[in-house]
Amino acid sequence: MDTQIKSKNERKYFIDWLRIGLIISVFFFHVGMIFRPEQWHVNSAESFPFLDPIMWWLHLWRMPLLFLVSGVGTFYAIGHRTSWQYVKERFRRLYIPFAFGFFTLVPLMVYVERIENYGSFLDYLPHMFDGGPYPVGNISWHHLWFILYLFIISLLIAPVLNYTKSGHYNMVRGRLIVIISRKMGLNWLLPIIILSQLILRQYFPNSTHALYNDWAYFTYYLLFFVSGFMLFTSDKIINALAEDRRLYLYQTIVFTIALFALPSIFGESSIVQDYSRAITEMVISLSCGLTAIGYFREYFNKDHKLRKVLNEAIYPFYLLHQPALIFVGYVVLQWDISYGMQAVLITALSLVFIISSYFIIKKFNFLRVVFGMKRKQKLEPSKIVNLKNTIAFNK
Repeated sequence: MDTQIKSKNERKYFIDWLRIGLIISVFFFHVGMIFRPEQWHVNSAESFPFLDPIMWWLHLWRMPLLFLVSGVGTFYAIGHRTSWQYVKERFRRLYIPFAFGFFTLVPLMVYVERIENYGSFLDYLPHMFDGGPYPVGNISWHHLWFILYLFIISLLIAPVLNYTKSGHYNMVRGRLIVIISRKMGLNWLLPIIILSQLILRQYFPNSTHALYNDWAYFTYYLLFFVSGFMLFTSDKIINALAEDRRLYLYQTIVFTIALFALPSIFGESSIVQDYSRAITEMVISLSCGLTAIGYFREYFNKDHKLRKVLNEAIYPFYLLHQPALIFVGYVVLQWDISYGMQAVLITALSLVFIISSYFIIKKFNFLRVVFGMKRKQKLEPSKIVNLKNTIAFNK
């Protein structure tokens, strides 16, 4: 128990850097979506087919890894909180930003996508809940699905938080750690992940982000979250993972090659090919995530003055990145310039919009709260006096 408390008090800087990197990667992933043949919220008239395999491969592991990292972060965030305190904190940090975005950011995005149908945003407002769920209707949560899923997962684990502080839980966790910290032992997670999906995807085959018909993928993300919470908070496992990082990298490369070779092996689509592809994708999802964690643990487990700044800004960045891309994309795609220049301008102007908005958000407590940040604490009069005395003494 003492080891666990000590572990919780030691900041895992590589987890912060990995979370920051993943959220930034979501931004660039969505820039790429604008120029893919697949329909997105706004699309260029010209698509780049070479993006398809790259985007497909990135899609396999980015979000599962982000849920895993969120599980790790939740473990350290709980501290000595009770289950009720944890739920209140999750309500403030997840549900309030979700609800705010659902009623403000998302309607603006849907309006831009369907701007031809309405004279102005004011004309659109009475119809923001017309037609049922998106894409047929106007009701959507777009990229906020990630925050909603995290909130629901938080509610699901809240009743068992007290159990995770018990001796029995630590005994079970300790036995799992012994097994999984062996050479390539994290692959023992694969049978659980694969079995869950082979069962559930028969009934919920598609990733919809709509929750009510997305139970296979919700379970998928839940398993990654629980793995992060339960196992990837162990120094023994993380150290073993860092040592095995090259082996997981080789595993990723081998299964990536196999994934792209499947059509050549099986020819036309068949049940065998479909199952083989699904299993191969899941192996890549885990092994690529493990590779990333291992290399970040080895090379990025250090603090920097930018870490705290970026760690605070990354949540508003996520909330704002898709509205920015849709607004800026809609405007820039109408300009008569090369598609390469469109991509550069969409990226640059969206970043300018997001960063400028962030500097406004961080100044006001209301905006800080609805964008998932902590409130700025007012200094008590005694502390202000002490601060002034310190400044005067230093002069």
